[in-house]
Amino acid sequence: MDKYFYEMELNWVLKKEGQKSEVWFDGRQVSLESQDIWGLINNSAINKIIITMAQRLEGHYPLKTEFITQVSALEELEGINSGEAVLSNDLALLELAKERGYKACAYFNIEGREALESAWQDAANYDYILVDFDLPTNIPLELIIARLQKSEIMVLKCVTSLSDMEIAFGVMEQGSDGVAFASTDIHEILKVSDYLQKNDSWKVELKPLTVAEVRHIGMGMRSCIDTTGLMTKDEGMLIGSTSQGGIFVCSETHFLPYMNLRPFRVNAGAIHSYVWMPNDAAEYLTDLSAGSEVLCVNTKGEVRRLSVGRIKTEVRPLLLIRGEADGKQINVIVQDDWHIRIMGADGQPKNASMIKPGDQLLAYVSDPGRHVGIKVNETILEK
Repeated sequence: MDKYFYEMELNWVLKKEGQKSEVWFDGRQVSLESQDIWGLINNSAINKIIITMAQRLEGHYPLKTEFITQVSALEELEGINSGEAVLSNDLALLELAKERGYKACAYFNIEGREALESAWQDAANYDYILVDFDLPTNIPLELIIARLQKSEIMVLKCVTSLSDMEIAFGVMEQGSDGVAFASTDIHEILKVSDYLQKNDSWKVELKPLTVAEVRHIGMGMRSCIDTTGLMTKDEGMLIGSTSQGGIFVCSETHFLPYMNLRPFRVNAGAIHSYVWMPNDAAEYLTDLSAGSEVLCVNTKGEVRRLSVGRIKTEVRPLLLIRGEADGKQINVIVQDDWHIRIMGADGQPKNASMIKPGDQLLAYVSDPGRHVGIKVNETILEK
């Protein structure tokens, strides 16, 4: 793997660690009579909204709401608390707002190169800029991000769907700092709210597992999960034989004497195994294919989504590793080879063929009982 591309994605991962992208709901075009829309927004994970002064005065919003108020005249500032954000395309008005202690968000509707150049230069005066473009290309956004990357200015892009939002967050590796999401489609609003809820709890609790048995079990089929991303040395996936939990199998980012590293790969294990996925779902390795999503986890329990590019299955000797974590029996069957790494409870990888009873590994403990990978409340016994 080319070192440049590996370091490029590693930098992206490190930049994203602890960084939370902003999502504002742009409700300026939503009538206050649209109670189904406003009721959904008010009870969703969305708490930052862009509204007009009239909407602010006449509407009813929960206490969690953080307003970004569109202003068109100086006197409108009198109805807004100092320190809040105000939005306008009137740059002179925003300068006055800043002098009075407001956070300023400048709106730029960019059409053509001259407007783009003018926008990023003017942006230097404000806390936020909200940008919209005349064409459905991300090149103008890339240029804005590149020119402002060393500044403290928060760049937000206008979007109308979850897919547009995810693309904006991926532009130029680091993505825009946020989006202003405008839609009256209830399904899109629900998807964005669901996205925010998932990212608010984007962590799993890992437990120490004490190894009770390590056994060679002969030949079988095992699968490698090749992803479209790059993993770091403290990342891998949760793989297990039962729904009670999985053991942390490392990415192929650790020393291999006879071959290049494969930082996009986890040599996951026997084909019957579960791999944990977003939303605490689990999937059989045999059911994964190009385009599937899997959960990448690090030693702190922080997780992110990775897309599968390929599943590579071959016949190999297999090794059973069984132990107990948090009172539950968990096992994983992996390829029986020194180069397979399992993450130790101390955050250091262990060579699979050198693991012995008494060793401690990292594991994820789950409530047992799944049907097609989804948790169910019924009695299911697995050994």
